Amino acid sequence: MKGFLSVVRGVCTFLNVIAGISLTFLMLLTIMDVALRFFKMPIPGTYEMVAYSGAIVIGFSLPLTSWLRGHIFVDFLVLSFSKKVRHIFNLTTRCVVFALFLLIGWNLMKYGVDLFRSGEVTPTLRLPFYPIAYGVGVCCFVECLVMVGDIYKILGGEYE
Repeated sequence: MKGFLSVVRGVCTFLNVIAGISLTFLMLLTIMDVALRFFKMPIPGTYEMVAYSGAIVIGFSLPLTSWLRGHIFVDFLVLSFSKKVRHIFNLTTRCVVFALFLLIGWNLMKYGVDLFRSGEVTPTLRLPFYPIAYGVGVCCFVECLVMVGDIYKILGGEYE
């Protein structure tokens, strides 16, 4: 199982690198567009590329953020419970999150198929929508693997 956890961590890190590259692109694009607007030469399709980059940043950074537990916790109530109750609470929430992201990933994949079949593209640059739906859907499935890893760590007493 340690090998599984290492692979999941590696995949999460890889996805996070993609998110970082996308965030850097988003920032540089925005700066260049604002600067070029001063000279009356805006970059066409900036809105579309920023929207795509934002989706990539959010979706692709989610698994590593969950792995590192880098999101905000409001756990003052949970910390008042005994260790056994905390473990049950953590197991329950991880199972719910697993089911939620499994459904979100599945529906994003179905939505990606629909977007592919319809040939829907952005208005200015004519970029297809389906790769973003597929990419974020894959990230949701990776999030499911992170939750499986958390469940393993909780059951093994390595969580917290």
